[in-house]
Amino acid sequence: MTDSVVIITGGRRGIGRAAALKVAAQGFKVVVGYATNEAAAHDVVRQIETTNGKAIAVKCDVGSEADILALFEAADAFGPLGALVNNAGIVGPSIRVDQMTAERIAHMMAVNVTGSILCAREAVKRMSTKHGGQGGVIVNLSSVAAKLGAPNTYVDYAASKGAIDSFTIGLGHEVANEGIRVVGIRPGLIDTEIHASGGEPDRAHRLAGNVPMKRVGTADEVANAIGWLLSNESSYVTSTILDVSGGR
Repeated sequence: MTDSVVIITGGRRGIGRAAALKVAAQGFKVVVGYATNEAAAHDVVRQIETTNGKAIAVKCDVGSEADILALFEAADAFGPLGALVNNAGIVGPSIRVDQMTAERIAHMMAVNVTGSILCAREAVKRMSTKHGGQGGVIVNLSSVAAKLGAPNTYVDYAASKGAIDSFTIGLGHEVANEGIRVVGIRPGLIDTEIHASGGEPDRAHRLAGNVPMKRVGTADEVANAIGWLLSNESSYVTSTILDVSGGR
């Protein structure tokens, strides 16, 4: 994996940040995609560089196709693409479906679904042996909400992650004989800033009692799973989704 590039969208915080640090330690050159907070993204790059890793930060709102194309162009200049981690995603404030606006739903799907599909499209163009590539791995971040539905909270977010699950299986079958493995991860209640983005910063800890292991997970625990899926140790794993949820 030395000198092979991995793109991590939403890499400035939470699971994305932990994944960037993890895979850099495995030998990947890391492209840290970020939509906001340039300083936080460059801090991730600095941390990687302090351990002799290589990384760059590239501004990219995955809700914008132009931004996605620019992200992959920057990665092309950094080295040959070996992996993509579709981590960027959003949640909205907790409301019922009968209160949702078309604008909220459209934005949710544009970032969480369309953005991930477009990033995967660009990755396949570069990594598929059909296109002259050397193969690679795509990891799509889903959520246990895809199975639970998130009633009275954010059904639209859960639906977007259900779409990611279907996309992971379908794309995995499509490119399985082209050197690309496509896998998903469904995190459960993870202690990250995304809950604050949805207006409930204490949500993970408040609901921890519903988890069979009776605790929230950490971003590092999800990053460890991402690191394994990107490694040769998972070479016979594709079109499947791994729950990292404490049994939830």
